[in-house]
Amino acid sequence: MENFEQFIGSFSFDNRLAHADIIGSIAHTQMLVKTKIISAAEGKKITAGLNAILRDLNKGWSLPQEEDIHFAVEKELIRRIGAVGGKMHTARSRNDQVATDLRLYVRQEINEIIEMITCFQSVLVKKAEESIDVIMPGYTHLQPAQPVIGSHHLLAYAWMAERDKQRFIDCLKRTNVMPLGSAALAGTSFKIDRKYTAELLGFDAVSDNSLDAVSDRDFAGEYIFDLSMTAMHLSKLSEEIIIWSSVEFNFIKIDDKFTSGSSIMPQKRNPDCAEIIRGKTGRVFGDLIAMLTIMKALPIAYNRDLQEDKPPVFDATDTVKLCLGVITDLMKTFSFKKENTLKSTEKGFLQATEIADYLARKNIPFRTAHGIVKDIVHYCIKNEKTLESLSVAEYKTFSEVINKDIYSFIAVKNIVDAKTSSGGTSKKSVLKQISDLKKLIKTKR
Repeated sequence: MENFEQFIGSFSFDNRLAHADIIGSIAHTQMLVKTKIISAAEGKKITAGLNAILRDLNKGWSLPQEEDIHFAVEKELIRRIGAVGGKMHTARSRNDQVATDLRLYVRQEINEIIEMITCFQSVLVKKAEESIDVIMPGYTHLQPAQPVIGSHHLLAYAWMAERDKQRFIDCLKRTNVMPLGSAALAGTSFKIDRKYTAELLGFDAVSDNSLDAVSDRDFAGEYIFDLSMTAMHLSKLSEEIIIWSSVEFNFIKIDDKFTSGSSIMPQKRNPDCAEIIRGKTGRVFGDLIAMLTIMKALPIAYNRDLQEDKPPVFDATDTVKLCLGVITDLMKTFSFKKENTLKSTEKGFLQATEIADYLARKNIPFRTAHGIVKDIVHYCIKNEKTLESLSVAEYKTFSEVINKDIYSFIAVKNIVDAKTSSGGTSKKSVLKQISDLKKLIKTKR
């Protein structure tokens, strides 16, 4: 078969694990020396050779292509220091080696992504502080529902990001378990010290079952799921940016560098960055499905199918990090058009729920009050009036309990300020959210 080596090989994508592979091999070598499986002189020579390769990689040099990154590193080491380089592979297999490499890679990426999410949160909180006096419509079903503070809307995404961050922190616990020492599937008869290797590599624990250890990719599936959730939240925010920047809404301003023009319509500025983030989310979801499909129905222990686990991990990682970077920079330029958002609260009878609450406070059962307000809104629509423009006499045709105090009750600013329940949209509640988020952002993991 032509291209057979290309078909079974993985070097074209797993060469990204070169640093992790070398770091893991150095630790494994140090353990072999400690347990006297190889001599100190041999270990010193192997370690020096691996460090030399690592330095060259850091300078931009590339390993010659082999079937996979593990063979490439070992072959290069032997080329540089001689046959003693082959002793590096004592008491391990490619099966536990690649599982360790992937865990090292995912661990590093999780830490970087957590930092990126924290930066994104900081920008959202800063924008929330700047938007504390913005009043805008809140929506359900994309229909005007009740007025909210602009800050409150932005902080919803900061709390989503906090959940994303906590998911990655939790995923890190299951990722940071070392499979090295499980060998091919049954462990090894060499008297190795797995805990020592784990300490050198910064793992919190060693795997409990060698069969499970070499075949387990649960952590990778969980990791891509966490990336998918993050991408989904970024897509939701992108969708709102797209809607809010439209002529019909005209709620926000973002820097032109995050938009593009039309090839034939000179007046247009399209929110391309937000649209691309929205589109790339589907790509991340595809990576999750790919990973789950690879893992399903695999008999333990290792199967060559698992070679294909890395492309979705790498692609989802690259995509989400790129999107996080772009959305963070975009949000630094974000601002509400305060006059437009406030004017928009005049549409859609946003005070309707408040009138129902007003009636309920006057001892009318809420369900009855709901029906009364529904009739009031129908009257307004029929007569082209707003809730604020109705006279007390008109209100009294629907309920005698309504008096002139209704106007203060349905003033938009008063409606917002009255939502003092924990997590509500009053300025007091929003300022507490900002304070709480700042503390979480500063908290050391």
